[in-house]
Amino acid sequence: MTSSGPQTDAASIVRSGWSLAALSIGQVVSWGILYYAPIVAAPVIAHDTGWSLPAVTGAISAGLVISAVSGIVVGRLIDGSNPRLVMSLGAVVGTGGLVAAAFAPGLLWFFTAWLVVGVAQSAVLYQAAFAVITRRYSDTRQRALTVLTLAGGLASTVFAPITAALLAVWNWQTTLLILAGVLLVVTLPLHWFTVERSWPLQPINEKAAERTVSTVIRTRRFWFLVVAMGLLTASLYTVTLSLIPLLTEKGISYGAAAITLGLVGAGQVIGRLLFFVTPHGHSPWVPIAVIAASSALLLAALALVPGPLWLLIVVAIATGAVRGAHTLVQASAVADRWGTRNYGSINGVFAAPITILTALSPALGPTIAAGLGSYSMMVLATAGVALIPLLIARAT
Repeated sequence: MTSSGPQTDAASIVRSGWSLAALSIGQVVSWGILYYAPIVAAPVIAHDTGWSLPAVTGAISAGLVISAVSGIVVGRLIDGSNPRLVMSLGAVVGTGGLVAAAFAPGLLWFFTAWLVVGVAQSAVLYQAAFAVITRRYSDTRQRALTVLTLAGGLASTVFAPITAALLAVWNWQTTLLILAGVLLVVTLPLHWFTVERSWPLQPINEKAAERTVSTVIRTRRFWFLVVAMGLLTASLYTVTLSLIPLLTEKGISYGAAAITLGLVGAGQVIGRLLFFVTPHGHSPWVPIAVIAASSALLLAALALVPGPLWLLIVVAIATGAVRGAHTLVQASAVADRWGTRNYGSINGVFAAPITILTALSPALGPTIAAGLGSYSMMVLATAGVALIPLLIARAT
C-alpha cells in the first residue's frame, strides 16, 4: 500500500504528459489545416475559380468571425458539459467544412462552407485548448500553456510548405480533401482519447460563486481588459501581417522582406520561452503594461528606422517576441483575475472581440496605409494605439 502512492503519482504524470503532448499535436494540425493552409491556398483558389482574391480571403476571415461568436457557446460547453465530445465534434465539423469547400460550385457555397469551418475553429483552436489546459492544470497551467502555444507556433512552419507542395501536384480541391482527411484521422482520436470527458467537482466558495459570466462581464475591470488586449492584438497583428509591404516601401527586396516575416515566427517562440522563465509573482496588470510599452517602442522603430536590413530584422524578431508573449498573457488573463472555475465561459466572451480583430487585421493594414499615405505612417499610428493599453493597464 505504501508504494502505491508514488506509482499512482508517476502514472498520473505520464498520463498528464501524454494528454498535453496529444493536445499540442492537435493544435499543430488544427491550426495548420484550418487556418494557415487556406491562406496559402487562397491565391490558387482565386486563380482557378475566377473569384477575386479579396472574396476568397473574405470568406476565410468570415469564418474567423463566426469562430469568435461560437466560441462563447463552446466555452460554456467545455466548462459544464463534455470537453472531449466538444473537441472531437470540432474535428468532425472542420472536416465536413473543408470537404464542402472543396466541392463548392460557386462562391456562395464556398463562403458558407467556411462559416462551418469557423464553428470548428472555435472548438479545436487555442481558446478551446486554453479552456481545457486551464481546467486541467489550474494553478500550474503556465508551463502547459507555454508548451501548447510553442507547438501551435509550429503550425505555419509545418503546413505552409506542405500545402504548397500539395498544390504543386494536385488542384486546390484535391488538396483540401487530403488536408480534411489528415485533420480527421489525426485530431479526432487525439481529442477523443486524451481530452477529459468531464471535470471533477470543485468546491464552491463565496468568491467562486460571485465569478460567473453575468457578474464578471458587468465589471469595469473586465471591459478595460478587453479593450487593452484588443488594441494590443490589433496593433501587433496589423503591423506584422503588413511587414512585407512596409519593408518593400523602405527599399528592401521582396525576398528579404518575406524572410523577415518568417523570422517573426521565430521571434514568437523566443517571446513565449522568455515569458515562461520570467518570474510571475507580480500583479496581473504588469505584463499588459510591459507588452504595451514594448509594442509601442518596437512598432515606432519599425516605422521610423530606414535600415540597414539587419537592424530591421532584429526589430521584427523582437516584435514577434512581444507578439508571442502577448498570446500567453491573453491565455492567462481571465484565470489570473477570476479563477479557473468558469474560465471557459468567461474567456469565450473575453476572446470574442479579440478574435474578430485578429480576423480583420489583414485588411486593417492596407486600409489605414491607404488613408495615411504610407505603410510607415500606418505603423507609427498603430504604435500610438499601443500606448492606450499602457495607460489603462492598471485598471485591468
